Amino acid sequence: MNVKRTFGTILTILGIIGLIYAGYGFTKHDAATRQLIVFGVIGAIFFFTGISLVRNTKDEA
Repeated sequence: MNVKRTFGTILTILGIIGLIYAGYGFTKHDAATRQLIVFGVIGAIFFFTGISLVRNTKDEA
């Protein structure tokens, strides 16, 4: 079991959840705009970090 690849997958899923939450709040015109921006930025950071961990980790048999 590769810990880096598993951690990358978890970060990617958390990033997707954060981006979906921020997008949903923006479409509903929620009053807490600053909070939604923070969720969107953190979600994007998690998403791209997780994707890069999964892509750059080599498989060892």
